[in-house]
Amino acid sequence: MSLRSDQDARTPPKARFLTGSTMRHVVVMSIAGSLGLSFLFLIDFLAMFWVSQYNNEVWVSAIGFAFAIQFFPASMNVGMMIATIAIYARALGAGEIDRARRIATVGILSGVGAQVAFSTLLWFTRYDLLAISGANGEARELAADFLSVSLFGMPLMVAGMTMSAVVRATGDAVRSTMVTGTAALVALVVDPFNILYLGLGVQGAAISVIITRGVMTVLGFYFLVIHHGMAARPRWEDFRLIFRLWVVIAIPAIFTQCSTPFGNWVLMRAMADFGDSATAALGVVLRLTVLVFGGIFALSGAIGGILGQNYGGGQLDRVAQAYKDALIYCIGYTLVAWIALASMSGPLARGFGLSPEGAEVMHFFTFYMAPALAFTGALYVANAAFNNLGRPISATIANWIRDGLLTWPLAFGLGAAYGANGVLMGQAGAAILAGTIGAWIGWRYVKGLRDRPKTGA
Repeated sequence: MSLRSDQDARTPPKARFLTGSTMRHVVVMSIAGSLGLSFLFLIDFLAMFWVSQYNNEVWVSAIGFAFAIQFFPASMNVGMMIATIAIYARALGAGEIDRARRIATVGILSGVGAQVAFSTLLWFTRYDLLAISGANGEARELAADFLSVSLFGMPLMVAGMTMSAVVRATGDAVRSTMVTGTAALVALVVDPFNILYLGLGVQGAAISVIITRGVMTVLGFYFLVIHHGMAARPRWEDFRLIFRLWVVIAIPAIFTQCSTPFGNWVLMRAMADFGDSATAALGVVLRLTVLVFGGIFALSGAIGGILGQNYGGGQLDRVAQAYKDALIYCIGYTLVAWIALASMSGPLARGFGLSPEGAEVMHFFTFYMAPALAFTGALYVANAAFNNLGRPISATIANWIRDGLLTWPLAFGLGAAYGANGVLMGQAGAAILAGTIGAWIGWRYVKGLRDRPKTGA
């Protein structure tokens, strides 16, 4: 029996974003994407928290270095997910339900295959990569041990998160969120059990990551294939016709997403010059950033379905309105998240066992540097427009200007002048410059869509 037969017997899904308030769609999908992504990063956050209960900053530093490397395949997964959603949403918006199913299948399987190859490469080169990152001694050995296990979860991660994103792009925000939410709940149990009760420490954290990624994959499969029926049996003909379209978006989207881990790697490398306390603090800051500001990092993927469906349906005024609404949402979300993070700065520093030097670095970020993430969100809104409206290379260039061209000189230069806090100042400066320019270019592009020929999926 075909995977499509049950769905054919039910009412086909509709392109839900073609009508109704665009702001409401942006808020609902962004919150759903925020919860989904925050739950995803909560898994890493909990692993670092429970490891920190050993009160050993070297161990926390090791987890930070490992996450800096692991962030590359994780961001690659986001890029491949974006590519799948971009062409899936266009097909759904145009009423091509069967084609949307086949796109989902090709996108998921292509992502898994690519991630198997990339994670294998990282596994064999992990010691060298950690040395280049500034890790040495016990921190390097522990980070390598973590990666030796956790990298096997990356193919599971791309499968689970892409299936969740397809469910969300279909219009089912609740079940999409349940995929990563349930995985986070599992992490609440397996992390302390493996890390503390079994006494496995850093290695236990890596084992927990594998378990939670597996939960994501199982739930994602159930909601996508069994509940919605939005997948088709793999066919060579589908790969021949769809894979090329997927690659055209996936490659620049991957390069776009990987700019963020490169920027974080630069920050870790710059901070390593100030010792384990500063490095441990930065590791905590980076985990807190993606967790508390999940709504910012989820914007590019969350609003992709809205932009794609309205573009596919020829409603270009709604595309422009959704772009503006996403920028407004970004500012409001950042303000609320900043207040929440600043109010919890002291307890968090104590909870992670940071030394006075490390706590100072963390407080500087939470009180003074966090608002700059509004500009990061503005850049991601522009990325969503570029990726879903036929100009993915522009998103790649914008992100690499921030993380490749600006972050390196600013982080090292301001770090040399102002110490560990200067590294964070460099990060904020790069975000403000790139976000302002990127959002402006993205708006001009969206407003000019009527004057350009439409690109099909």
